[in-house]
Amino acid sequence: MAYLEWGGEPGGSKTLICVHGLTRCARDFDRLAAAMVRHGYRVVCPDVAGRGGSDWLMNPAEYAVTTYASDMQTLIARLDVESVQWVGTSLGGLIGMALAAMPDSSVKKLVLNDVGPVLTAAALDRIGAYLGKWPPLPDMDAAERYVRSISAPFGPHSDAEWRFLTEHVVRQNPDGTLRMHYDPAIAVPFNAELPHKDVELWNSYDAIRCPTLVLRGEQSDLLTRDTARQMALRGPRAKVLEIPGVGHAPTLLHDDQIAIVREFLLGS
Repeated sequence: MAYLEWGGEPGGSKTLICVHGLTRCARDFDRLAAAMVRHGYRVVCPDVAGRGGSDWLMNPAEYAVTTYASDMQTLIARLDVESVQWVGTSLGGLIGMALAAMPDSSVKKLVLNDVGPVLTAAALDRIGAYLGKWPPLPDMDAAERYVRSISAPFGPHSDAEWRFLTEHVVRQNPDGTLRMHYDPAIAVPFNAELPHKDVELWNSYDAIRCPTLVLRGEQSDLLTRDTARQMALRGPRAKVLEIPGVGHAPTLLHDDQIAIVREFLLGS
């Protein structure tokens, strides 16, 4: 598993692990990482197996949260720290939930970015419709048009931000054309049971004991407002904040979103 490491002396500062969404990558957290390093953090951003610089798995069935959580436990052991703080977007949040729910978890603060213990069938069907499939991408402009189309729920971004969100999730083919950076086989277990049904993970969420922040995109189709309200009342009784003008999911590229996460992590 490949990962990026920002700032801090190993074992000498607070360690923050940031984990991306289903088809995204470690570079999504460049701006958040830079902000947290200024506050003395060591920030570690992995590419989940099958994405970015990490190896692809031989058995597609292993593309599952249980596998990813095990990988992250190994990563934490490698970092040689007693505790970590966690920011997880979508899939990254599900992995964080799984780890935080364990007895004597090393996760001491948890940020769930537009994800919770109920995953709606409508959102899973929407994501499943494009997962593992992409059109011909002859150049970066074509790739950006594709990323803009599937990532429209991210909300308004500048042209430079869309290019940033594109250039790190494509790889060059031998003939110079581009492809997405992830193993198309991640779609196999994701779409194993169609049509999707709502997925409920309340048992996991209710076992979390650490301070938890939930960010919800105002227009999110994955994390409903009702589920977010329940998350404020159950389990860790999360602090819930809604990001206006955004669906699934806030990118944490914008100063206001970064400030929300930063203040939660720095708070006592």
